[in-house]
Amino acid sequence: MKHLLILLAWMLPHQADGTLFACKNAKVSLYSKAPLEDIRATSATAASVYKATTGEVAFNVPIRSFKFQKSLMQEHFNENYMESDKFPNATFKGKVQSLPDLTKDGTYAVKATGDLTVHGVTQNRTIDGAFTVKGGAVSFNSEFTVKCVDHKIDIPKLVFQKIAESISVSVTATYIKN
Repeated sequence: MKHLLILLAWMLPHQADGTLFACKNAKVSLYSKAPLEDIRATSATAASVYKATTGEVAFNVPIRSFKFQKSLMQEHFNENYMESDKFPNATFKGKVQSLPDLTKDGTYAVKATGDLTVHGVTQNRTIDGAFTVKGGAVSFNSEFTVKCVDHKIDIPKLVFQKIAESISVSVTATYIKN
């Protein structure tokens, strides 16, 4: 909830001219395919806000909220790779280009350009996604790749066969109108 409040505070000064959508339980999944072991993790506590009239969008995921099949993987992820105490969140703040009409049912492919911050390193990215409107319900889905080196996430040579250099990220958010 705290993460949603932070995102809403970021968007509220701009709310007067449009409709704001919020999601406090977006699902973010990570997948690493490596020669010796595939690694999967999921968080269901990411927060997101979207302003339909301007296309402003923001996501915030607490790094420690990712759950792994093996507790040791989760421990290594937080302590050795992501340094979760030092960098507690991953964020995206940007703008959707070619705004979809969220008043009509359908699936709308979009691109969002903005700043992706992971492990304290911010990269300007354009991320593909899709809004789906069905019976007034609005959801968003996206899949993209994050390269560890781009965000200064070090993979020790000892475990390079267990962790991929690029991580697949999948995001799903179902919004409510605020």
